Amino acid sequence: MRYRQSLHGHGFEFDGLVEVMARATPLRSGDVLAGCAARSDTERVAAQVVLADLPLSTFLEEQVVPAESDDVTRLILETHDEDAFAQVSGLSVGGLREWLLDVVSAVTPRR
Repeated sequence: MRYRQSLHGHGFEFDGLVEVMARATPLRSGDVLAGCAARSDTERVAAQVVLADLPLSTFLEEQVVPAESDDVTRLILETHDEDAFAQVSGLSVGGLREWLLDVVSAVTPRR
């Protein structure tokens, strides 16, 4: 799947979830050497916006590492609890972040 985002008059296109996640991460020299880093700070922010807006279900539909070649991915998919996931399935990545922060702030005692 291709993802698109416009930012400051520039259009950015990402070829799949792997590229979105790679370009959204903070700049690291290893990523630059591997050729997967964002080419600019603006592209990084555009990828971060795309990532924040992705529905959580995207990670079940578009695997970052194929289950056939990765035991962790396979275990996650095999033990996926649909009922538990239903509670957050309508959220985006950014929405999940906000929900988690709300939960943590509600249970964290104030000093």
